[in-house]
Amino acid sequence: MMAARTDQVVALPPPAAGTPRPAGGGSRWRKREDAKGWLFIAPFGVVFLVFLVAPLAYAFYLSLYTKGLATGTKFVGLGNYTRAFTDEVFLDGLWFVVKFSAVLIPVQMLVSLAAALVLDTLTTRLSRFSRLMMFVPYAIPAVIGALMWGFLYSPNFGPLQQLFELVGMDAPTLLSPDNVFGALVNVVTWQWAGYYMIVIYAALQGIDPAIYEAAEIDGATGWQVALRIKIPMVSSALVLILVFAVIGTLQFFTEPQILGRISNGSIPPDFTPNMYAFSTAFSFAQFNYASALSFALGAVVFVGVYVFLFATRKRGSFL
Repeated sequence: MMAARTDQVVALPPPAAGTPRPAGGGSRWRKREDAKGWLFIAPFGVVFLVFLVAPLAYAFYLSLYTKGLATGTKFVGLGNYTRAFTDEVFLDGLWFVVKFSAVLIPVQMLVSLAAALVLDTLTTRLSRFSRLMMFVPYAIPAVIGALMWGFLYSPNFGPLQQLFELVGMDAPTLLSPDNVFGALVNVVTWQWAGYYMIVIYAALQGIDPAIYEAAEIDGATGWQVALRIKIPMVSSALVLILVFAVIGTLQFFTEPQILGRISNGSIPPDFTPNMYAFSTAFSFAQFNYASALSFALGAVVFVGVYVFLFATRKRGSFL
């Protein structure tokens, strides 16, 4: 005996308002949605073109010409770039920022990584306050921060000078030619360590706590967890901030530009390539050559970052 089979008809809900019908109108609806997307990004696109792309294009145009009182404006092609890469002042400044990067970046990485690892283990109410205090130097504009460090470094009225006078000792001149390198390393380290710490700390927060629990069950100590689990698992974040550090340090400008006024000649106008381009443009009105210096520095930064990314690449990922 066979059971009777009944067919059930399921009623589907009507399509929502504004949903395109498959029979037609789908392409028009998609074009309309694409137009809305372009409309939303249009303000950023306009600002990007007007304040970044257009100035860069104009600066590159200027770098292809030279201007003199007797010769007037003359097209020289890559002549300004040839002059830049044979300019001893530019090369000396470039060599300085390379040495500065070799010292500064490891110090910044060590400070920011140590701070992130310590804050990652804090579970008290002071953890948020500690993160904020570490991040505050980055939140302060670089110009204001450099002015504050200039006050601290001042050999006339700075607190360090007064402290040494109280104990009857001569205070060291931190912005002297012998000490200016270390003084600038100290300034930039604390200016950016908080930002790098936040990046590493965010990567640490993304690690599954079960991994730490398994390591503790296996008898791993806190040092072993930090060195063998945490640091390897945030290696992508470390590479990212290293790229940021390389780009920023090779374009070193704000801190020496501000502190140069109280350095008594220890920080000349051509101290770094960016400072040299700035003084060439606005002190000697050589805008064409200054543009070429800027693009030459940009080329060096691009090559340096590319070589670094190539050397630290991982199979199957961008970084």
